[in-house]
Amino acid sequence: MTEDSRRENDRPDREELPRPVVKRRRFNASLVWLLPVLAALIGVSLVVNSWLQAGPLITISFQSAEGLDAGKTPVKYKNVVIGRVKKIRLSSDRSHVLVSVALEKSASGFATKGTRYWVVRPRIGLGGVSGIDTLFSGAFIGADVGESSMPEDQFKALENPPPVNHGAPGRSFVLHTDDLGSLDVGSPVYYRRIQVGRVASYQLDKDGKGVSLHIFVDGPNDRFVTTASRFWNASGVDVSVGANGVKLKTQSLATVLAGGVAFQDPPGPHQTDPAPEDTNYKLFDDEASAMAPPDGAPHYMRMRFEQSVRGLAIGAPVEFLGINIGKVVSVRLDYDEKTQQFPVVVGAVVYPERLGSAYDKLEAMARARGENPDLSQMVGRLVDHGLRAQTRSGNLLTGQLYVALDFMPHAAKVAFDPGAKPLTIPTVPGSFDKLQEQMADIVGKLDKVPFDSIGKNLDQSLASLNATLKQVNGKTLPAFNDTLHGVQATMGSADQALSGDSPLQQNLGATLEEVQRMARSLRVFTDYLGGHPEALLRGRRPDAPRAAAAPAAGKPTQGSKP
Repeated sequence: MTEDSRRENDRPDREELPRPVVKRRRFNASLVWLLPVLAALIGVSLVVNSWLQAGPLITISFQSAEGLDAGKTPVKYKNVVIGRVKKIRLSSDRSHVLVSVALEKSASGFATKGTRYWVVRPRIGLGGVSGIDTLFSGAFIGADVGESSMPEDQFKALENPPPVNHGAPGRSFVLHTDDLGSLDVGSPVYYRRIQVGRVASYQLDKDGKGVSLHIFVDGPNDRFVTTASRFWNASGVDVSVGANGVKLKTQSLATVLAGGVAFQDPPGPHQTDPAPEDTNYKLFDDEASAMAPPDGAPHYMRMRFEQSVRGLAIGAPVEFLGINIGKVVSVRLDYDEKTQQFPVVVGAVVYPERLGSAYDKLEAMARARGENPDLSQMVGRLVDHGLRAQTRSGNLLTGQLYVALDFMPHAAKVAFDPGAKPLTIPTVPGSFDKLQEQMADIVGKLDKVPFDSIGKNLDQSLASLNATLKQVNGKTLPAFNDTLHGVQATMGSADQALSGDSPLQQNLGATLEEVQRMARSLRVFTDYLGGHPEALLRGRRPDAPRAAAAPAAGKPTQGSKP
């Protein structure tokens, strides 16, 4: 204790001070800590709620992150936000971009196999314009859920939006063609010039000899696709020239630029049942080929031409009496050791059933004779009757040729082997080749004409004619001119002599009157002799008295003068 405190305690008059009473509480925590505790509880509840409401986390692979922002770019389905981009990073090999997307819990069905993702941004193409709304709102990731329920968290994004969404009403069909042409994904499909679908995808066939296109026809128009429908490539412009003039035909301006497919049922009776899903069809090159009757089984044949076939191209038509029955598929050169020439071997594919009832009758006749109704046997009989192959000009402007199968009545007999493979049709020179031969003969004959001698003789004849013309101009023409003057003077004198008041004219008039009187007298004399021929011997009788014979009124008597 200190000195002051001891003094204080030694004071006798020291009074007892009251001691403070301390009330103890049950809780010793201060109110200051209440707010942090409440904040922590709220934060934990938010975290728990966020964890409970959070959807799956997926990773989408893109070629680039153009238009994507972490924490901002949304993921939409039917324009409804179902998630948001959380993180963007490069892949380990730096070939693509990995985008982490946090989906909402209600969109957990989009983290399944078959779901497709793509970036929606403004796109301008031949098929139209899309994504215009993103000019103001910014790009976003579009989604299309598949039909599978198998979980998936790794996806590869599409470069372009899919032409058909899963679950869209309609049906898909498969078209087979030799090449794609101008068609592309999204190319329109038309029915009676109305767009009813689009090309969904395409791929090469497994053998690499064709292309398969998957098209989607929207409902309810998919019911118009029947088992008998015909599809054709409606791309470009179809121009035809006929007796009615030039015709231009196209489905729409879009098909001219981006291509398209059209379909329709063939004319006449046919099946009208709706086609099932994924029915396979052949894609024809044009409407005329699509609407033509079925071609039937193809047959290969070849022809051996001894002359040039310049202008004959692959795809040139093969016609029988003007009916298209096939096309040229190959043109190659050969060598003949015996003649040391280079013939051209032309291969063609023909469809005999295009002849219609004529082919059916030929088959029936072959069966009636007990023969095998094979194409080779029938062609053999036609060859005996003069059937030959000939190249003819199909277009005078372009010089294109086609192969014509026609009967040549004066064709030489040839040996035909119906069992030879492939079927070989004998040929004759083309009409143009004959014209060239005739022109060559004419030129040869003209070469034999002695034009030099004819020219020399013609020069001599022209010199003689020139001398003759000089003589005519110098002597004959002046004399002829004098003669014409004399004739003119003579004609003037004759005109004066024959004028109306000239003596010659008066004497000529008197002479003509005397001749007229003499002619009347001679007529009277001949009439009298006709009635009295004896007057030549006895003479004329005397005239009868007038009182005795009264002549009829208006009739002269015999011997009276008229």
